[in-house]
Amino acid sequence: MFNKKLHELLQDEFGKRGIEQIEIPFYVKENLSKELRIYQEKALKYYYANSDSIKQRHLMFNMATGSGKTLIMAALMLDCYKKGYKDFIFFVNSTSILEKTKANFA
Repeated sequence: MFNKKLHELLQDEFGKRGIEQIEIPFYVKENLSKELRIYQEKALKYYYANSDSIKQRHLMFNMATGSGKTLIMAALMLDCYKKGYKDFIFFVNSTSILEKTKANFA
């Protein structure tokens, strides 16, 4: 019935408890033009939970079309900017995505 091993179930449960306590910073929420959906907040909380412990050079969010990946990216850019990063390279296959990203900032 269950495909997960006990240690995986425990890790998931304790991970949820830790994630639920994380708050998305005010400067992120206030500078986005749209309110984050629950699953977008969860994705950002996972980022915040792991961003200090792992020296990340790349990020990937596997999300469906129309689920708000550009809004997530805008939130991440705000966080990185607050941490001192000033230059961002943004590769897209159309200018409409670039314009949509600009519109995500308040």
